[in-house]
Amino acid sequence: MSRKTEQNIISMPFTDDPTASSRKKDHIDLAFKSQIEHVLLDDRFYYEPMLAAHPKSGSLEKFSFLNKTMKTPLWVSSMTGGTLIANTINHNLAKICKEFGMGMGLGSCRQLLRSDEYLKDFDVRSQIGEQAPLYANLGIAQLEQLLDNNETYLIDRLLEKLRADGLIVHVNPFQEWLQPEGDRFKYAPIETITRLLEQAQYPIIVKEVGQGFGYQSIKALLQMPIAAIDFAANGGTNFAKLELLRSEPIKQEIYGQLANVGHSADEMVTLTNTIIEELGDDLKCKQVIISGGIKSYLDGFYLINKLKTPCIYGQASSFLKHAMGDYETLYNYVDSQIQGLELAQAFLKIKS
Repeated sequence: MSRKTEQNIISMPFTDDPTASSRKKDHIDLAFKSQIEHVLLDDRFYYEPMLAAHPKSGSLEKFSFLNKTMKTPLWVSSMTGGTLIANTINHNLAKICKEFGMGMGLGSCRQLLRSDEYLKDFDVRSQIGEQAPLYANLGIAQLEQLLDNNETYLIDRLLEKLRADGLIVHVNPFQEWLQPEGDRFKYAPIETITRLLEQAQYPIIVKEVGQGFGYQSIKALLQMPIAAIDFAANGGTNFAKLELLRSEPIKQEIYGQLANVGHSADEMVTLTNTIIEELGDDLKCKQVIISGGIKSYLDGFYLINKLKTPCIYGQASSFLKHAMGDYETLYNYVDSQIQGLELAQAFLKIKS
């Protein structure tokens, strides 16, 4: 080989890595900005880079939850209905649930008990498909009234109209107290749910609305033959605070601190694990939706692996933000979350 030929070869660019030069420059420019302070390290996980290859798309295993087969341990938590934008939101979310094998809880279906005016906003079974779990939603105050008036047949009719798999009962004493149009409970919610269970021929999920459940409430619910508990812990959308923001200034001043009362999802997981051990054979409810302040797939991955019973994690506001516009935006958000879950499953182990 002549010296001239050799020089030409040496000067040729590396065509198999055309971005190498710009990438290396980025590395130099961003090196100092990419340093993580020790206090910011996420200490919930062991990072194990040696034990797995990069995950393939679709590597999450299918599993049974709420008597349905799910592909992703992710739940679209109850949101809204009855407005034009809600129609877009709910149908986009139902479509994404079918695409990725997730489950969905509808927002309050109170408006549908005696009217079909807003049915189109909630009627998403065709979009979500028959395989995904879909649950209607009513408040504990409405259940009180229906039970007292012997009108629980309206719930059966509601589930038939929506082709829903079951009913979510949301328990919201602070929200109702603070809501200008709020109802007052005549009975303890546990009494109302017990009465409903005596009649219901469908699965029931019990959830809070942004402040979670304490020890005694969790223990009582876990001893009931309900399908699941939805934590709705403090840390996500807090409906007590939301109603305060709709109220007059004096009410905000008096009741403002109530919004800070409650339990985080992490605390509720710890409480639930303790109660499961205490109850032993008295445990009747064995499924949980962990929701409330779940900001990312890392939060979800950590909590569903920490809880010692079949569980998934739910989000509301994160979905809401991406579901208002075009479907592609929502698709990209959910797809990125699932890729994150697959990556976490491959390389992370939670610390006990």
